[in-house]
Amino acid sequence: MNNNDQTDIPANPGPEKTPRSIAFHVILGAALLAFIQTFSLLSPILLSFLLVLLISLAVNPVISRMRALTGGRKLPTGLMTAGLITGIALMGWALFGPMKASIISISDAVPDYWERLQKPLIKMEQQAVLFEKKLQAEVRTEIALDDPAAAKLEAHPRLPQTVPAKPAEASPSLRSGLMDMLKGALGSFTAVAFNGAQILVVLVTVFFGVVFMLMNPRPVFGMMFAMLPERHHGRGLIIMQRIGKFVPAWAGATVMGMVTIGLLVFLLMWPIFGIMDALVLGMTAAMLEVIPFLGPIFSTVPAILLALGKGGMTPLWVLIAYIAVQALENNVIVPFLMARGMKLHPLAVIFSMLLCVAAFGVLGVLVAAPLVAIVSIVHKELYRKHVLPTVTDADLDRLARIALHEKLSDEK
Repeated sequence: MNNNDQTDIPANPGPEKTPRSIAFHVILGAALLAFIQTFSLLSPILLSFLLVLLISLAVNPVISRMRALTGGRKLPTGLMTAGLITGIALMGWALFGPMKASIISISDAVPDYWERLQKPLIKMEQQAVLFEKKLQAEVRTEIALDDPAAAKLEAHPRLPQTVPAKPAEASPSLRSGLMDMLKGALGSFTAVAFNGAQILVVLVTVFFGVVFMLMNPRPVFGMMFAMLPERHHGRGLIIMQRIGKFVPAWAGATVMGMVTIGLLVFLLMWPIFGIMDALVLGMTAAMLEVIPFLGPIFSTVPAILLALGKGGMTPLWVLIAYIAVQALENNVIVPFLMARGMKLHPLAVIFSMLLCVAAFGVLGVLVAAPLVAIVSIVHKELYRKHVLPTVTDADLDRLARIALHEKLSDEK
């Protein structure tokens, strides 16, 4: 066949990429709108799933080591579950007496504290009434000096009042305002009970979810990879491995911090309140340590209430002791327990807490700090490696210093 007779056959360009139709974007927008509208119903489910994943990843290294000895995951999971239930039962039994005594002590101290609080409020109200009378007298004197006729008319009215004037409503006092505030707090008991029931349901769901997850986690993680395109499996595996290393380290450091803070509070409060109340305060401080940055502040409330019942300088000493614990935590305990690579910026954690509480409720604070770290890992593996492949942390720090008009030679 003559080469001149051959016509130019274009090379096979492969499957053409057709632009996505308008219907696809409409369906995507409708799905996003439906998700937003139903998020209030889906948030407990999403929170439960996140907690199950985080707790399972935190406990998985222990199960994996026990699995090497037992040859499976079911026996280690059963042993750990039985140990956890037994520990919680023993702790509740040991704390029932001290907590009951503490509640009785606080309830006995509240009336005395309320009586002492009313005295300065009554004094302030009486001083306000005297000041108002004095001010009215000064106003009458000024009116008499400026317009004597008006002053005489006010002193001797010509026409009697045919309709009795309504007595002026008493201005709300400080005590009545405080009582209204307490009544409002008690009136919201129904909402608190509903939220408590919802939290209990989430915790029970998470408990059983973690148990079944630890028994056989591979189908769940396999489903996660099944939702990714095949070309992204390598990158997804790297992200999963980094998260799997971070979560156990973070959980271990958090547990050690809880134990340390609880022990410190117990030792400091023992000489002031005795062993029973100090034990309750130590356990309260340990549990609230899970809430980053704000938990230690909340843990001072029951201690201050107990201190107010004792009177004298006790509230001041208790406040100083909690400030010392907070300073020791921020400067010694957290830097020692948390590695530098696990440190999270306080502003990022606080905003994450606000978002998680708004999205998931009170229990959202439990996933705030891990979510910040997970977002940071995903950002480094996906965004920075594709968009900023040659930019290092030192380059970003240098740009931040220039933006803040700081000298590059200044220390951090």
